[in-house]
Amino acid sequence: MVGATDSASVDLIARAQELAGLNDLHPYLLAAIIGAASLLVAWIVVLAISVVARLASRTKTTIDDTIIALSRRPVLLTVFLFGLSLATRRLELPPNATHLTVRVLATIVLLSWMIFGFRVSKLVLTNLSANRDRPIVEARTIPLFDNLVKLLLFGAASYMVLQIWHVNASAWLTSAGIIGIAIGFAAKDTLANIFSGIFILADAPYNVGDFVVLDSGDRGRVTGIGLRSTRILTRDDIEVVIPNAVIANSRIANEAGGPHPKERIRIAVSVAYGSDVDRVCEILTETAVQSDHVCRHPEPRVRFRTFGSSGLNFELLCWIDEPVLRGRVTHAVNMAVYKAFANEGIEIPYPKQDVYVREIPEAEAGKGPSSPPA
Repeated sequence: MVGATDSASVDLIARAQELAGLNDLHPYLLAAIIGAASLLVAWIVVLAISVVARLASRTKTTIDDTIIALSRRPVLLTVFLFGLSLATRRLELPPNATHLTVRVLATIVLLSWMIFGFRVSKLVLTNLSANRDRPIVEARTIPLFDNLVKLLLFGAASYMVLQIWHVNASAWLTSAGIIGIAIGFAAKDTLANIFSGIFILADAPYNVGDFVVLDSGDRGRVTGIGLRSTRILTRDDIEVVIPNAVIANSRIANEAGGPHPKERIRIAVSVAYGSDVDRVCEILTETAVQSDHVCRHPEPRVRFRTFGSSGLNFELLCWIDEPVLRGRVTHAVNMAVYKAFANEGIEIPYPKQDVYVREIPEAEAGKGPSSPPA
């Protein structure tokens, strides 16, 4: 493909030289003229890019201005080095020297465009994550996608370099495939964790700082999300390291998920039958409102749930600012409810069992134990 393009270019230049009457000139003079012409064309292209940049500066976004500015160097190199490759072909050097020079120049052009692709990919990803309300790409996943794009560009550029130097890539691709299969079998667990980590970073079911509850019952704050594992710090200050493959196949409850980090806690309370239920609701609501860490909005509420075997079962529902306060607030509210019920004379029931003994009839009571037979 590259060779066909070069042949077409050479034929076009040869026809242009024939029309201009330059075939009779000395090869070195002709090469100098081609080099100077390539510089002139490169200068014209730079002027055209400047005009396009002025037009792009009138738009609302700045990403087009940056892309145009980044494209100046590879475009200039492409035009100038293409002219040099044509001039090299006119110097009548040995074939090996000519091919070597042309391939080196083509490789330099290809590398310049690869670097341009690296910079543009980083710029586009950053721009896609700039919208704070609805980002297309999360800011924390930019390095992941940036490395992925760079890897694809590097692979494509490597293949094109092999084509430029007329190296058969089939053997390389076959060897790479065999090596990849061997590595996949040898490190399947590690690869499973890595792919799960990629999906977790892309899907973002939880973030660093969120409180999560695992299937095993472990609850804690997420302190780190890596490609291989996720780290959770429990309330006992114990760090739990969980492979991402395990998390990807588990049910995770994110207590900090949703539109805000607030969490609703439920406090079950039981009172004895015969208690003033209206007063019970008032006491529970007042106790929650007076607590320091209970949110005022949404307001606390009380629900009469069931008629229990030992008493009337109520549930106090109130919101806290963040999940880490759940244990502290539950303790404070339970203490306050117990004291308030004690002051109001409201009994908190507990399981009781009444044992009834049936009266023994006198006829049965007068009978003693039967005497043994003679």
